[in-house]
Amino acid sequence: MSEAVAERTPLPTGTVTFLFSDIEGSTQRWEQHRDEMKTAVAWHDTILRRAFEANGGLVFKTIGDAFCVVFKTVPQAIAAALEAQRAIEDENWTKIGGLKVRMAIHTGLADERDADYFGPTVNRVARLLSIGHGGQVLVSGVSTELSQGMMPSQATLHDLGAHRLRDLTHPEQVYQLLAPGLASEFPPLRSLDA
Repeated sequence: MSEAVAERTPLPTGTVTFLFSDIEGSTQRWEQHRDEMKTAVAWHDTILRRAFEANGGLVFKTIGDAFCVVFKTVPQAIAAALEAQRAIEDENWTKIGGLKVRMAIHTGLADERDADYFGPTVNRVARLLSIGHGGQVLVSGVSTELSQGMMPSQATLHDLGAHRLRDLTHPEQVYQLLAPGLASEFPPLRSLDA
């Protein structure tokens, strides 16, 4: 008799919140520290999965060191990002020359098919991620509105202004998550306005 395969948790549909993340400069680190990166990325994956899942997130895709996670609510995604960034910051990554993770959060309607998501909401969170820097958590305008009054203790969202994102018609009002234990100073965003 064959082993039963556990059923995958169904992905939420309708209006959902996405959190995308990736390691800044990972290609260069792989070239310079190949063996050490195997261990570091495996530990990075464990840290992020724990933070995401502890806050109600479902990882629906990974691409290299990038995570694509869906949450039912914005506060869950913000709490997960905060927990993950603090945990990354607490680790010693000197063997690979440091490790910084950038994250982006956006909310909207999404089309789910075959345990993956498609559509404008996914495109927007991916473009939002692309303009950030390692250690930075960017939050879209709509997600910011939906998080009002439900932010983690001592966490705020700082308005970085409207930014045009590659291939998207409408600019995005971008906010940065600020909280104790997170870096707060970064170069200008890599948007089309830079």
